[in-house]
Parts: sequence; structure tokens; C-alpha cells
Amino acid sequence: MYVALQDKVRLSKDQLLEIYKVKDSEQFTEIYRCLMDVIDNYDIRDNIHRMAAFIAQVGYESGKFRYLEELASGKEYEGRTDLGNIHKGDGPRYKGRGLIQITGRYNYEQISKDLDVDFVANPKMLATPYYAVVSALWFWQKKELNKLADEELFREITKKINGGYNGHEQRVQLYSSALYVLTR
Repeated sequence: MYVALQDKVRLSKDQLLEIYKVKDSEQFTEIYRCLMDVIDNYDIRDNIHRMAAFIAQVGYESGKFRYLEELASGKEYEGRTDLGNIHKGDGPRYKGRGLIQITGRYNYEQISKDLDVDFVANPKMLATPYYAVVSALWFWQKKELNKLADEELFREITKKINGGYNGHEQRVQLYSSALYVLTR
């Protein structure tokens, strides 16, 4: 069970750099700024487990903020009707983008509808710092991952994000590091 804090969990850029064990860069700074601008709209800073789980998962998915677009071509998603990829070219067009790697026509349609931004026609917008952050927060909220974080069900969070457990050990390491750094 989580311990509720009186105040919102604070996350400085220096703390995040320490958790991720990376050097600062323009992209890192921009993503951090965007994250701090909008995160309070998603209740993630309400407790330490939510914040640590979010930071760990987006850190793993984005290569610690280095990649806002999946490195692979997306061909492996071609014809994947479970992702809504029903038209020729949908696989590469709707490959993973954002801090949580939104993937597939269906997810691009859902986020477009919910945020009132046409990511279907402009999929690369999800690879810009602001929308990379907002899409991760949207996904987190849509999948009700705060509830799982509150119950410390980190493995289940990984499954909801990844569809499996790819990189789970590295995610757990990031989670442990985040808990350590945020509670000192």
C-alpha cells in the first residue's frame, strides 16, 4: 500500500538525471519542462509510487528521453488488426511514438479523439517533446495505471504498457532508483 504525502511529490531535473543516470541535453531539458507543465493534470504526483512507476516506465520506453519515436521501421505492425492497422502502410505510419510509444491506428484514433488533435493525419506530432509527454500521460490515465501504482503492482503496469514483460528487469531497476532518489 502507498503512503500518501501531504504535498505533491517533487521531481527536480537533477533528480531525474540521477534516476536515469544520463547527462543533460537540450531534448532532456525540453521534455522535463513539458512534463512539469502538464503532469499535475493527471494525479501522478499525488504519491511516491505513482511518480516512481511513471518515471520508470517512460524512462524505459523512451530510452531515458532519447527516443520519441520507435527505432524500428514499424513494418512488423503492418496488417495487425489488433492495433487497428487495416490499411496498407499503417504499420510504419502508426509505429510507436511518444514517451510511452503509442502504437497502431486504433490508439492514434483514440488519442486524437480524446485530445482533439489529429494525430491520425499527423502521426509524427507524437514524436515532438510536448505531445510525447502528453501522450504518455494520456495513456497512463486511459489505462488507469495510477490504481495499479497505488497497489504497487508494477509488473501489471509493465504488461499494460508493453503487452508483455520486455525489459521488465530494467524497468524495476529504474523504479527502485526512482523510489530511492525521491525519498531522500
